[in-house]
Amino acid sequence: MIQGAEGGARGAAERTGDWPGPDRAAPRAEPSLWNIPNMLTMLRLLIVPVFAALLLANGGHDPKWRSVAWAAFAIAMITDLFDGELARRMDLVSDFGKIADPIADKAIMGTALVALSALGDLPWWMTVVILFREIGITLLRFWVIRHGVIPASRGGKVKTLTQGIAVGMYVLELTGPLATARFWLMLLAVLLTVVTGLDYVRQAVTLRRAGLARERAAAS
Repeated sequence: MIQGAEGGARGAAERTGDWPGPDRAAPRAEPSLWNIPNMLTMLRLLIVPVFAALLLANGGHDPKWRSVAWAAFAIAMITDLFDGELARRMDLVSDFGKIADPIADKAIMGTALVALSALGDLPWWMTVVILFREIGITLLRFWVIRHGVIPASRGGKVKTLTQGIAVGMYVLELTGPLATARFWLMLLAVLLTVVTGLDYVRQAVTLRRAGLARERAAAS
């Protein structure tokens, strides 16, 4: 009797799509908030105010404090390299990580750029171009999210790496050839920022057009 009732419930659930069944995978449970990738992301968020304080300590041009600030920035960049990769490999991709990870990235980079420009080390126009692109692309992703996700491109990853190295060099009190080299590297980072940003705009427009076309086809 119990088996018959269970079978009837299962049959009804399969017809409505609620029973996993042999050919239907069970819904994936949301990973726990307290996992290694998320903790690395939270660590990066906590580093942001510490990094800002170290960078601006003692007037902002003390080589010792700048070196410590560079160490904090390097730790943040290293966690950025590992948290996303760990989340994918360990099947721990979570809604929190999807939201917090890009926020943490932009928080540490934006803080560094604004502080360096305020200290007179980095031209403001570079900071404005980079921040405009980063904020704009984030808004663009939300604009098209119901049609699909814009994946991170190889150019975008190169841009992020170039930005990280260039900003890290600006955090240090460098002189001579190294100071000249960091300017050209930052110029390259700005160029990559603009080029990859335009490519993301192209992808977003294409994705939205395709999504709207599917919606019109489904409605007709």
